[in-house]
Amino acid sequence: MDNHRSSDVPIIIRKKKVAHGGHHGGAWKVAYADFVTAMMALFIVLWIVGQSKQVKEYIAQYFKDPGAFSENTRGGGAFEFEKISVGERLAEEHLKRQEEKMKELGNQIMQEMQKVPSLGDLVKQIKIEVTAEGMRIELVEQSEQFFFDVGTANLKDEASKVLSIIASEIKKIPNHIIMEGHTDARQYQRTDGYSNYELSADRANSARRALVRNGFPDSRIDQVIGYADKRLRDKEHPYDVVNRRISILVKYVESAPGGVK
Repeated sequence: MDNHRSSDVPIIIRKKKVAHGGHHGGAWKVAYADFVTAMMALFIVLWIVGQSKQVKEYIAQYFKDPGAFSENTRGGGAFEFEKISVGERLAEEHLKRQEEKMKELGNQIMQEMQKVPSLGDLVKQIKIEVTAEGMRIELVEQSEQFFFDVGTANLKDEASKVLSIIASEIKKIPNHIIMEGHTDARQYQRTDGYSNYELSADRANSARRALVRNGFPDSRIDQVIGYADKRLRDKEHPYDVVNRRISILVKYVESAPGGVK
């Protein structure tokens, strides 16, 4: 009887399922995370290497004492890095590089002029300065007829030589230019209404043609403007001949998105 009863008892077999998680288990996830972390660290290091000295100093200060760095930035102290956007910083660096290039170009122009003996003291009448707009080259009169015949837009030979040197140097860079003509405050007397506006514009256009004859691309001349006596060089002496001048503004090249140019 007992043997028959035991044979009716069902036999239960339990199988334990083992999750393998793929061919290599879950180890690949750890390796991938390590790889991503290493790549991020590499990109950060490369970014820091390419930054200016000031930015590197800010970053070094942060890692030395993060708490002090945050307090200084909140209080408007020495460390203003958090307040400067990447775009603004790149724009500032782009402008500084262009200013340096403009200064070098200005020096080169003056050196080339000094190599021409026939220009003599005329070189002293060339004023070059770097401004917020770009590099301004001015041919400033200091006599009744130094660059132009009196009352006309006819360039004298010396002025043509000066403009040929300027053209040969500024055509080497991609920058665009603006031509400006200026007169003193003496009113131009003509019955047909021809005024200092027309005279200043005609003189600027004469200078433009001289640049183009000497190889400067006409497509890079953005404007030709006659200001008459509205932008005097010597405002205290509006009739002084130094107010008669031609200005060539070599414009900065605008930075592309991201500050790259």
